[in-house]
Amino acid sequence: MRGEPITTDPAPTGDRLVRVLATLANPHRFRVVAALARRRNYVSRLARELGISRALLQVHLRRLEAAGLVSAQMELSPDGKAMKFYEVTPFAISLTPQSIADAEATLGEVRTTGDDEDGES
Repeated sequence: MRGEPITTDPAPTGDRLVRVLATLANPHRFRVVAALARRRNYVSRLARELGISRALLQVHLRRLEAAGLVSAQMELSPDGKAMKFYEVTPFAISLTPQSIADAEATLGEVRTTGDDEDGES
């Protein structure tokens, strides 16, 4: 499922906010968003700049795209090669005690496994 951009107007649901925060809690994904905030990029160049494999980067880009934090577009390079460019989807999250209390009211069922979506504790 492709995510929708998250903004503070209207306030995200609790489930959406938890998903976005969990996605950004991973240091690799945090760095990907930071790099894409500076400029849009394609996978090979972004992987080199971040010092991670393209396969690992693809995993993180899929998670970021599913959370609505990045988007992708296929383009042709001057030599005719298809390249997938990623860019940050504009978002703003106001994280205050009150925004958390408001979002909590819309949370779905809470899982009790102790693991986040990545299986990390």
